[in-house]
Amino acid sequence: MIPNADVLHDYRRVTAGIRFLEARRAMSNGPQSLRDYRRIEAVIRFLESKAGEQPSLQEAARAVGLSEFHLQRLFRRWAGVSPKRFLQFLTVQHAKRALRDGLSVLAAAYEAGLSGPGRLHDLFVAVEAVTPGEYKALGTGLEVRYGLAPSPFGECLVAMTERGICGLEFVADGGRASAVEGLRRAWPGARLEEDAPAARAVAGRIFGPAAAGRERLTLFLKGTNFQLKVWQALLRIPAGAATSYGALAEAIDQPDAARAVGGAVGRNPIAYLIPCHRVLRESGKFGDYRWGAERKQAMLGWEAVRAAG
Repeated sequence: MIPNADVLHDYRRVTAGIRFLEARRAMSNGPQSLRDYRRIEAVIRFLESKAGEQPSLQEAARAVGLSEFHLQRLFRRWAGVSPKRFLQFLTVQHAKRALRDGLSVLAAAYEAGLSGPGRLHDLFVAVEAVTPGEYKALGTGLEVRYGLAPSPFGECLVAMTERGICGLEFVADGGRASAVEGLRRAWPGARLEEDAPAARAVAGRIFGPAAAGRERLTLFLKGTNFQLKVWQALLRIPAGAATSYGALAEAIDQPDAARAVGGAVGRNPIAYLIPCHRVLRESGKFGDYRWGAERKQAMLGWEAVRAAG
């Protein structure tokens, strides 16, 4: 028996609805939901704007439209600490301590031949650069798979090739199409293929539990020699520490290139894994961030909490 057009239409509408609900459920599971992160970002924005006044939990909750109980529960689920405790990790004093720690770590790592304190991270993240010919070809003949995935810091676009992860960026509200177009501009000669399950799997490995026991990740990078040196230097900075543009320039033996280092940091194609969010101003101020100042603060505070145990 062949079903009529109305039955087929109803069936397709129902199955489409089921797929939509499953997708919504997958995106909203646990502390990585986009909705939760938006609230966290709003709280961070409020706390940062009122840092000198030490706002109460009641004031923070009122500012984001939540009860004190729900704000406290949301924040503990996401960060592991109370909003007040998290605020302490966003102070200039804490940032300066992180800078001091990060400067010594970076110096030690380079004196040890690019290993030392960064060695554990080396075991988890490897870097492969495009050849000069591949750089010139702009990805011609390359297949780039990509997809959207949840993270503790909002939705992100993950891009992969057979040789490694070639892109990771956070998506602003309504910016999915813009993120994909940016990927297309970065690899204009490549063939792009959407692969959401693979992107979610990679995001799970990046933002999941501690690196111990995880499969090694390879980054496939396209940049100038100078940019590659800066990005590799960033990989030496452990979570919970930070560095400055000047110190980063000194670490790559180009102490007068702090401004150029800033440009390379801003062009980092793989957010979070190449931790450009760990670069602060000499004063301890957080500074700007390609994917939003609040997101940078969220990352630094989230990492600081975990580094502090």
